[in-house]
Amino acid sequence: MRILSRLAAGVALAAIATAASAQTAPGAPGDIPTWVNAAKTGAGASYEAYVDGRYQDGGPTGAVSRVWFSVADGVLTETMWGLIHEAQIKQLRFAIVTPEGLSVEGTDTDSRTEYLHVDAQGRPLAPAYRVVIADKAGRYEIEKRLFTDPDGQAMIVRTTIRALKGSVTPYLLLEPHIANTGVGDRGEAVAGGVVQDGANNWIRNGALYASEGDVHLALLTDRPFTRASVGFVGASDGLEDLVDGSLDQTYRTTGETGGNIMLTGALTPLAEGETLVQDFVIGFGDTRARAEASAEASLRTGLDEVLSRFNGEGERIGWEDYVASLTDLPRIAEQSTDGGKLAWASALMLKTQEDRTHAGALIASLSNPWGDTVDATNSSTGYKAVWPRDFYQVAMALLALGDTETPLAAFRYLPQVQVDAETPGNSGATGWFLQKTHVDGEIEWVGVQLDQTAMPIMLGWKLWKAGLVSDAEITRMFGQMIKPAADFLVDGGKVGLLWNDRQITPPWTQQERWEEQEGYSPSTTAAVIAGLVTAADIARASGDAASASRYQAAADDYESKVEARMFTTAGEWGDGRYFMRISRNEDPNDKAPIGENNGQPAMPEDRIIDGGFLELVRYGVRPADAASITATMPEYDDQTREDRFRVRYDVNGVPAYRRYGNDGYGEQADTGGNYGVGGQMHAGQRGRLWPFFTGERGHYELASLLALPSADTGWMDAQLNGIRQTWVHGMESFANDGLLLPEQAWDGVGDPTPHQYRAGQGTNSATPLAWTHAEYVKLLRSMADRKVWDRYDIVAERYGR
Repeated sequence: MRILSRLAAGVALAAIATAASAQTAPGAPGDIPTWVNAAKTGAGASYEAYVDGRYQDGGPTGAVSRVWFSVADGVLTETMWGLIHEAQIKQLRFAIVTPEGLSVEGTDTDSRTEYLHVDAQGRPLAPAYRVVIADKAGRYEIEKRLFTDPDGQAMIVRTTIRALKGSVTPYLLLEPHIANTGVGDRGEAVAGGVVQDGANNWIRNGALYASEGDVHLALLTDRPFTRASVGFVGASDGLEDLVDGSLDQTYRTTGETGGNIMLTGALTPLAEGETLVQDFVIGFGDTRARAEASAEASLRTGLDEVLSRFNGEGERIGWEDYVASLTDLPRIAEQSTDGGKLAWASALMLKTQEDRTHAGALIASLSNPWGDTVDATNSSTGYKAVWPRDFYQVAMALLALGDTETPLAAFRYLPQVQVDAETPGNSGATGWFLQKTHVDGEIEWVGVQLDQTAMPIMLGWKLWKAGLVSDAEITRMFGQMIKPAADFLVDGGKVGLLWNDRQITPPWTQQERWEEQEGYSPSTTAAVIAGLVTAADIARASGDAASASRYQAAADDYESKVEARMFTTAGEWGDGRYFMRISRNEDPNDKAPIGENNGQPAMPEDRIIDGGFLELVRYGVRPADAASITATMPEYDDQTREDRFRVRYDVNGVPAYRRYGNDGYGEQADTGGNYGVGGQMHAGQRGRLWPFFTGERGHYELASLLALPSADTGWMDAQLNGIRQTWVHGMESFANDGLLLPEQAWDGVGDPTPHQYRAGQGTNSATPLAWTHAEYVKLLRSMADRKVWDRYDIVAERYGR
């Protein structure tokens, strides 16, 4: 039986329970709010075409939609409107009352995530999803179709609920986190039903409302709720009330008091074998009327048509058009081992994670790490922010795909996050790039990481050499952005911003790429050398020979001391000869302790190895067969070391790596609990496997192979296929069913019970991680070109031969 979108005539709508709907919910402000699971299986937003390199209404894709969403455990999770970090919804899920008791989606269900729109090879063409949720006891199934309105400010949830075994009564549970916090929200719940207007009766459909200040959402549906309620979480919310199997008390409003709220709508009960089809549209706006209007506009358009526009089907402009514009995607995807599915998905993920107000603002991940135990009382961005390092990886990957517009917009965006005399609160050195910012440039973190100052220069040089940046523009950007950055990489200076007042003397960095330790870092130094060499080339082209000579001389100096500063000859491991993660000073043999971090004790620097030395090869500072590189490789790969210091773990036959030995940025090994619970560090925390290291190592294997003398074509093809089957396939193995790649994957060490992790499964740290998707794309491009994509020939010609 199918229940129609309008209840049949004769149903006693007047009997819909509304007696308690005028009451104000008690229990404000409710429980302390949190975010949700960061292991997303879906993330989406509409494709919006640029207008002259910017986002504005009236272009080929019409009005600009600024709505993003995510999916975890089969549930619609953080949904953003406005800027990309501005979450308005924590989650929307369903609770199902059965004769055996209450079953809650996500907790009592299994799920799978599929793309709604794929090509003949099964490769995704748009980030719209079909999510199927199955009750673990087999009593019901829920199917959701999730996408946004590309011409409006609305989120679409099309739902089909099937009663498979026994009767079920479904309830929708909407938990707003308006204005990017879980406090201060107000709500109203309207069940709908028969409304009398003089001599006429008409049906009013259900609606749920939430707001904080001038941010509003309105959930509209195509039928009434049988009951509706709003309450404060942990005190008067619908889920608490449903524990006994019924929604006994309903509240219409939260009144004038805000807090952590939940909105509940009771749906039509189903007998065994019956199916309910119901659509929900969540509109956003700066007033309640505008939020309602956003949702109503989508409903008027028709949700089938909205999806077609989202996809870009036929003459419509949408995601199909973006994918078709990626001229190199088909060619590089031939290097995959999964038929190109992850390559197509990676293209979608990289573009999705760009702000739609600030063109080119590329974030790290559409997630809040370990969000289910992170306090949402205060606004925070999580990973929905700009780090110039992650930003560089994404821009370079988009360029590798053949996207000629987004990397250029990204390059032009970068001055917004560079420190200058006008930076609010700055009283110190200029030219360096901020550690972490909101997409609108608002300052968040202010540690100095020299690789993040070098990479914008490197990106500009790549775009210039690719012909996307003209000589005139590179000269202008040299004066505006590149010269101040390069000057800082030579001279350093005393920082004067917020808490930071350190003196920076390059290539010594206040923080390396893991944002935790100061000193001389192989990965940072590799980027600094590449940044200065490319800056020198740009300076010469811009007519500044003096600066060119200065930059080149500094690069030569830094390069000449790489081993002297960072390569120990008296280390703890193996024969004692290897690159360390970081050296606190210019003596790599003094066993100086590096700082405590992430709950882990300080350790002598020679006991900590990471893969940062491979960046020296990637950028061309060292050849793949350099003695210092080949000497370090056995220590990096050693799997006999105790777990605290071990870096490599082969999971399911795939080589995988932690960030470094003694890493504490991950789940607790003793309990399996999340990182940083309660805002506290714990001794049992353990950093897990980061899949992009499998890609970094694959790049090294390719560089090593290409450095060999010319060989028989058949032999070379066999070796390349070996790299493909080990390193490309290895990265693909970390993708979940939504084809999203994580920041971290479970390494099998410690208690997996809380999350039931399997070895190699993405953890609750952050998925999708843009850097991981970028590394995969760049590995495909490197394999297709038979040349490392991030290699800088101008650097390699000077140092890396």
